[in-house]
Amino acid sequence: MTSPASLLRSTATIRERCQNILQAVEEGRSKHFSVHRSQLDEVARRVEQVTRRNYPELRIPYHSRWRHFEAGGVPRKLELDARLAGRHHAAQARARIDLTLVSVLLDAGAGAQWRYAEAESGQTYTRSEGLGVASFRAFMQGRFSSDAGDPFRVDARALQRVDAALLADVFQVRDDNPLVGLDGRATLLRRLGDTLLAQPEVFGGEGRPGGLFDALTQHGHSHRLAAPRVLQALLDHLGPIWLTGSMLGGEPLGDCWPHPLAGGSGNTAGWVPFHKLSQWLTYSLLEPFEWAGVTLTELDGLTGLPEYRNGGLLFDARVIVPHDATFAARTHRASDEAIVEWRALTVALIDVLAPLVRERLAKTAEELPLACILEGGTWAAGREIARSLRDGGPPPLSIESDGTVF
Repeated sequence: MTSPASLLRSTATIRERCQNILQAVEEGRSKHFSVHRSQLDEVARRVEQVTRRNYPELRIPYHSRWRHFEAGGVPRKLELDARLAGRHHAAQARARIDLTLVSVLLDAGAGAQWRYAEAESGQTYTRSEGLGVASFRAFMQGRFSSDAGDPFRVDARALQRVDAALLADVFQVRDDNPLVGLDGRATLLRRLGDTLLAQPEVFGGEGRPGGLFDALTQHGHSHRLAAPRVLQALLDHLGPIWLTGSMLGGEPLGDCWPHPLAGGSGNTAGWVPFHKLSQWLTYSLLEPFEWAGVTLTELDGLTGLPEYRNGGLLFDARVIVPHDATFAARTHRASDEAIVEWRALTVALIDVLAPLVRERLAKTAEELPLACILEGGTWAAGREIARSLRDGGPPPLSIESDGTVF
């Protein structure tokens, strides 16, 4: 029998509930926002411009954590490849999945003051790039492995030992270099360790995230994989790690929130699922599977990511307009009705924006899946418009975070 929570793990449900909220807002039933679709053509123009600037030949990769591992023009993947050389392709895939999963779970907003100085390149990075580079370096140093003979992996025993002090060391946190949500990230990784160890049938006796490769490819025998299936596996097997406290029928929901305009029926009525970090992780896992010879299908089954940059682009470009002129000046919580609504509008409107961007770039949906539009793309345009409007380019909204939602 299907549990109520399982319905909220479906990208079809994400789209349905977010579309319900968009429709309600456009019918004037929202207490918080109005939507100005007339601004979407200008947003599409912005996205086209930044995409052509970043990828002039329009060979656009997926929106992925692996882009952050390229920060500063440093080919860090080649460094990892050299360390993994000689291993079977499945073993290499497991190591890359290990790295991807732990790095994404550590990527949830850094705050405006934090910096990471990479000794190897001599460069300093901020925000998501900094978190990506710092977590890559920690992985290469074996900080997430309990086996000194095999540092290039992540396992449950090492994760269970992660605390705020270890992460503070990894991320170079000091009084003058604060990182938001440090305790939340440490707790998340410990919970990940417990969850991996509790499922040896998926993650093996050592509790390695890379076990997902075997689970999703029948130990390498299957060479086709639907992208939503990756998300489903993450939500099915990693549900217990989430800290939000949202529960339904005794099951943790993760990044799901109530909203009066969400619609739906039965026990899940009124709930809006997003699963932002899990979807960001799914996008980031696509390449490790492809590098192992697996063909990914149904890429547009995933949704846009409702976070600071995609949502910020639509907010800053006046597509999503608050009723209260002081809305952006206040600090909000992820559970606030208005923030749930802003995120839902982001998901629904990115789906409206995508074909406009494809038309401008003369690309089909097959040639330019949503994963590439986000990268090209909406995320970069959101960062660019933020820089044009605010010194240092912070997002338009300030949201209290424990490091596990955004």
